Amino acid sequence: MSELADYYRDRAGEYDAVYNKPERQEDLARLRALLPPLVAGRSVLEVAAGTGYWTTALSTTAASVLATDVNEETLAVARTRSYGPGEVEFAIADAYDLAATPGRFDAIFAGFFWSHVPRADVRRFALSLLDRVEPGGVVILADNRYVEGSNYPITRTTDGGDTYQNRSLSDGRVYEVLKNFPSREELVADVAPAEVEWTELTYFWLATVC
Repeated sequence: MSELADYYRDRAGEYDAVYNKPERQEDLARLRALLPPLVAGRSVLEVAAGTGYWTTALSTTAASVLATDVNEETLAVARTRSYGPGEVEFAIADAYDLAATPGRFDAIFAGFFWSHVPRADVRRFALSLLDRVEPGGVVILADNRYVEGSNYPITRTTDGGDTYQNRSLSDGRVYEVLKNFPSREELVADVAPAEVEWTELTYFWLATVC
């Protein structure tokens, strides 16, 4: 996962370009409309917040958001955005060690990080999210669906079922990035016996787990 962290650190300045793809605008608007009701009045722990693109949507209705990321470079971009009316704070945190992040949260949002978790670790990661949220709370996940021509091509698949893409930065550097595209059935199995509500769009999916 260190290479993944390096990739997003080095991509911080051009991170948001992915949200400019014309074909994804309708789905992005739909996601941004679906998220606020899910966190209304809640204390939210955001995992892998990146540059804060989704934090802006969460903060419109959440009581508070602690936006965390492993990279200071992406959080530096996030701090330049406007948020609210919910209180927003930022912290460096390891998505695989959420117990080390202080606070009590009745919602956890992990946007576009689930796809970067190796299949061998996804069950453990799912349980760590469910263990961290308060009783009666909700875990919210959003991520990409694979759509030919809109996503980077899959360049490698491991025996364990992990898929990889080659991604280029504007300066020409190329990173091999783990990017899985789970089905609803896979997600349900990964978080069982928790209950899942799944919304499938053209380019993205959204799931609530509780």
